Amino acid sequence: MELTLDFLVELLDYASDEIYVLDKDLKIIFVNKACERHYGLRKDEVLGKHNDEFLERGFWKPSIIPSVLENEDMITLKQRTFIGKELLTRAYKIRDDHGELRYILCTATDIHALERRQYEEKIQRKEDVLQIKTPTLVFKSKKIQSILDFCKKIAKTDTTILIHGESGTGKGVFAKYIHAISTRANQAFVSINCASLPVDLVESELFGYESGAFTGAKSKGKEGLFSIANGGTIFLDEIGELHLSTQAKLLQAIQEKTFMPIGSTKEKTVDVRIITATNRDLWRMVEAGTFREDLFYRLNVIDIEMPPLRERKEDVLPLIYSYLHKFNEKFQMSKTISDRCISVLTQYEWPGNVRQLENLMERLVLTSDYVIDVTDLPDVIMDNIDGKLDLNEDEEMWTLDNRIEIVTKQIVEEAYQLKRTTREVAKYLGISQSRATRLIQKYKINENL
Repeated sequence: MELTLDFLVELLDYASDEIYVLDKDLKIIFVNKACERHYGLRKDEVLGKHNDEFLERGFWKPSIIPSVLENEDMITLKQRTFIGKELLTRAYKIRDDHGELRYILCTATDIHALERRQYEEKIQRKEDVLQIKTPTLVFKSKKIQSILDFCKKIAKTDTTILIHGESGTGKGVFAKYIHAISTRANQAFVSINCASLPVDLVESELFGYESGAFTGAKSKGKEGLFSIANGGTIFLDEIGELHLSTQAKLLQAIQEKTFMPIGSTKEKTVDVRIITATNRDLWRMVEAGTFREDLFYRLNVIDIEMPPLRERKEDVLPLIYSYLHKFNEKFQMSKTISDRCISVLTQYEWPGNVRQLENLMERLVLTSDYVIDVTDLPDVIMDNIDGKLDLNEDEEMWTLDNRIEIVTKQIVEEAYQLKRTTREVAKYLGISQSRATRLIQKYKINENL
């Protein structure tokens, strides 16, 4: 069957989300039938009209177009239509081969319909804690491969495991991996960050409480995470932050497989596998009297040391491309990254480890132009790489493309010094205002002058 234009248009009319396309002059060149549900307008009443006509008549507010024109290639905001629909709207710039604006694509989802679908999906899942997928682990280093091989050996047992290492090294990911390949994989995996809860709430979160156990308690009591995890795995992250008063009760739950909810006179029995993680030196805490020695030995039956990213630099490159792909898909973009930028990132020390790299790649995908380059990197990266990589002496710096880049920056800087506004810079250089704005932001010219 041939995919004709009429056939594709007919298919798009069945989409639950609105699809709305403007040309560079902000005339509406396509809209599917969802506009009838959102605005009470037929397609033939919309096509060929200027976007501002409907905005001025109050069919929706606020407008997403000015924001996407001035600031971003993609932007999201909530809109309300005159018939009372609440929409989650996204607008994307579509450019031609020269980087000039060609179209603006907007998609709009009925927020109430979205919430209803999410609720129904949650009901179908029954329990969010049940059954997790085996995490995808991106690496090339022998250190991580060795840890994975070790995890496969211990996953089939019920032995308590302590994972230690710096923040952001992936301790939580490996806890999930161990659970997902264990005999408990079809049971609950329950995670709690011990540092995220006040001291007076940790015990009730872990072990639950009975009705009327304390002021403010729920009338029906509360089931603790140990009960929810029964038959599965409980992961206690940042175990070093657990208060001494709770450590004794945790020790009993681990050794005896029993605990007593707050306000109860009856013990509960559970079958859980305990995995803990910390970025602190627990033995020094034992010596200082802030961590129980007997609990330390009970947790440290099997220990796994997660190496920092700076000690496995060969993993940086595959992680960069993995996160680039992840965030391109998430934000519906197609960014690439320059070799110069990769050279800097692979030499950086990454004090925040994998988490820092992931957060940086998300930022770069959102804030860069088509090619993520050294100029897009934050100062914290460049300040710490100085002296280790001299970009001015890098041969790649003097390729034709990079020489054009340097000259372009100089021209835009001179124009901005003379004119001081994006509108006047655009007129002076003979380019669109959106392109002038993009160049000024790219080279951070208005920050430097």
